[in-house]
Amino acid sequence: MAGYGYGQGPPGGYGQPGYGAPPHGQPGYGAPGGYGQPGYGAPPGQGMIPPGVDPQVYQWFIAVDADRSGKISAIELQQALTNTNWSHFNPEVCRLMIGMFDRDQSGTIDLLEFQSLWTYIQQWRGVFQQYDRDRSGAIEGAELHTALSQMGYNLSPNFINLVVCKFDVQARRQLTLDNFIQACVMLRSITETFRQKDTGGMGTIQISYEDFMTMAMLNKP
Repeated sequence: MAGYGYGQGPPGGYGQPGYGAPPHGQPGYGAPGGYGQPGYGAPPGQGMIPPGVDPQVYQWFIAVDADRSGKISAIELQQALTNTNWSHFNPEVCRLMIGMFDRDQSGTIDLLEFQSLWTYIQQWRGVFQQYDRDRSGAIEGAELHTALSQMGYNLSPNFINLVVCKFDVQARRQLTLDNFIQACVMLRSITETFRQKDTGGMGTIQISYEDFMTMAMLNKP
């Protein structure tokens, strides 16, 4: 790690405290892939829309809730979310996002939790497309370095390459949107844990073996 950066973004602004959140002020780019596409829409007028819920989000929720349980599981979420190349989100990141917004720890999310998750993905999609300058549908190492630097992370190119290798499940040396979200959430989570130990803000800490292992175990992503 070159120097040290804590990173930007509102801690705990979306989902549970300690997880990553995209910087404020990023533009949205429409619904997450798959939403609003043929086969995903829901007929209007199904049920009463609760106060404060976006009617369009409500229709997407109805469409994604395949078993009509009133809850969305990670499997149902994966069927609804696609990257810009139309590949589905990987199962691990879907489970991660369900966990972030599942406030009652039921393993599923309800309509209000889904609306928060939808907003979260919208913002990350805006960030992703901002740095996917060649519009390839994926972010390469140099683009990821730029993105993380502007988020406040001062990381070396070698570390960036390590991040790409860890989350590039197809071994193409680039990250799709789902991989990008997963990587950013991991960095935020690790940084928050480190910052709790770095009380002086020096960028270095001294910890025991067990403390280190505890930090690793608590890194949910």
